[in-house]
Amino acid sequence: MPGPESLLPYTARSSTIGGLSQDSFEGSLGAHFQDRVTINTLPDDVLVEIFHFYVNHRPIWTSGWHTLVHVCERWRYIVFASPCRLNLRLVYTGKRPVSEMLHVWPVLPVVISHDPTSYEFSKSWGNVAGALESEHHHRIREIGLHYIPTSHWERFATAMQKPFPKLTFLQFWVESTVTSLPDSFLGGSAPLLRHLSFNNCAFPGILKLLLSSNQLALLCLWNIPDSGYISPQDLVTALSVMSRLKDLYLGFQSHRYPSSRPPPPLTRSVLPALTLLEFKGVHEYLEDLLAQIEAPLINKLDIQFFLDLDFVIPQLQRLISDAEWFKTCDTAFVRTSERAIRFSMFKKTTSFPELSLEIRCRELDWQLASLAQVRRSTFSPLSNLVQLDIVDGVSQPHWKDDMETTQWLELLDPFTAVKDLRLSDQVAPHVCQALEELAEERVTDVLPALQNIFLKSLDPLESVPKYIEGFVAARKLSGHPVAVYRWG
Repeated sequence: MPGPESLLPYTARSSTIGGLSQDSFEGSLGAHFQDRVTINTLPDDVLVEIFHFYVNHRPIWTSGWHTLVHVCERWRYIVFASPCRLNLRLVYTGKRPVSEMLHVWPVLPVVISHDPTSYEFSKSWGNVAGALESEHHHRIREIGLHYIPTSHWERFATAMQKPFPKLTFLQFWVESTVTSLPDSFLGGSAPLLRHLSFNNCAFPGILKLLLSSNQLALLCLWNIPDSGYISPQDLVTALSVMSRLKDLYLGFQSHRYPSSRPPPPLTRSVLPALTLLEFKGVHEYLEDLLAQIEAPLINKLDIQFFLDLDFVIPQLQRLISDAEWFKTCDTAFVRTSERAIRFSMFKKTTSFPELSLEIRCRELDWQLASLAQVRRSTFSPLSNLVQLDIVDGVSQPHWKDDMETTQWLELLDPFTAVKDLRLSDQVAPHVCQALEELAEERVTDVLPALQNIFLKSLDPLESVPKYIEGFVAARKLSGHPVAVYRWG
């Protein structure tokens, strides 16, 4: 039985730490704290680096450097002596007239942006327009305006017809489709732009602006109305000068596309930095665009097609086949919904898809048929995919009970390496019924590598649901057994 002293806390007894007695250790610790330095003893260049880390790890609208300049006179001096390193900018959200903000600070670049936490921002459009109209427009470095009310549109469009010589970032998202931007928008030139994003904007004269913006790293033209249509040929002409472009987003509102299409060019423009392409529209447009470009570094694709009866997309197939990045994906995801079907490919180590393909239509039989057609003409055998998830995106099934089960088999057929099949509640009975109908001699023709099926609707007391008993039994007899688990 231990003695009384053994029940005392360990720190109350004599001990050694790192070869020192406890008393010696505490003495050394005290000496250490006596020698410590405060932040104000650091040299100016070290403080600048600390400030740089602080300022650049905060949301843009918080203007973190404001806090620093109010600490002490020395910090204020250091901050204002390093405007480039600290990327000092005045963030204007429209809460008050711009002149009331600018006159209390040194002459610094201006960022016009909204504060997403501010209730008052909805009332501040007049002040924002006033800032664009003011004599300070030459100081504006960034403009981020989202869901501009149509009632303010004309004033904004007029205010931005002059040059903004220092502008590097522009997001111009309108609440709903509006009349065209004038050709004189931004004076027709923005040579320093690195980020350009239009949403719901018609801009027939955009080619002139794009040809002057050869520093762009991101270009987003989304929800383009018919009145703002830009042809693939004109777009490629503009893209050909953008050697730094990394992200391209291109989306149309309608199915419009001319019936006559030009022949493929003999040479293609190379986009050496492009890594992401997102597209929404008709497949003919994308095909004619891809026929004219090379993108050797592409590693993210998000394609949304409007429904078509005949998808012929060899250029998309070429782009995907040439990209080694997509061959490293090991997980596939098929999601049906009331408006579209989406096929995505992932790496298990990432949260976002490397490649997504969506076809917009409502009836499930059309969704499956279209996806099967696109996949046959686009994807090489999906031999790297070892997991396949099929889910329904709505709470109630949106397809007919008499749909042909062969369509599900066509969906599953290319996945020759899949080991794990995971099915949501609505999907499971239909997919499993299709597998059940495989004859015994064909039971390994579809999903030959399959080892496990995961069902969200599996009853904990049930080992194998009745609607898949025959398939499981036939696979066992074939020497390729399949186990059934609850997906949870």
